[in-house]
Amino acid sequence: MNFDITHISDEMPNFQNHVEARKWFKDQYGNRFSLRGTDIIEGKMVHYYHLIKDPEVYQNYMESFAKVEEHEITDPNTFESYSTVEITEDGDISLTL
Repeated sequence: MNFDITHISDEMPNFQNHVEARKWFKDQYGNRFSLRGTDIIEGKMVHYYHLIKDPEVYQNYMESFAKVEEHEITDPNTFESYSTVEITEDGDISLTL
């Protein structure tokens, strides 16, 4: 599965809204596309997703937040295990590494 951000950006159609963009990502990446939160920025609803590149490393990272004790990230691959996808209510996309 290709997770090259430039490739993804080149393959994406222009979206009319969040629902259309979310459907495209879900169709392409299935359960590797996961909603992480929402916010309102400059009056627009923004949905934050993780596009999971390395499920095992990502799962360990997410599980560390469920622990009561303080945790320390020691695996340098942790932040390379996913990319963040921001989708606005009107379908604008921002991809980060």
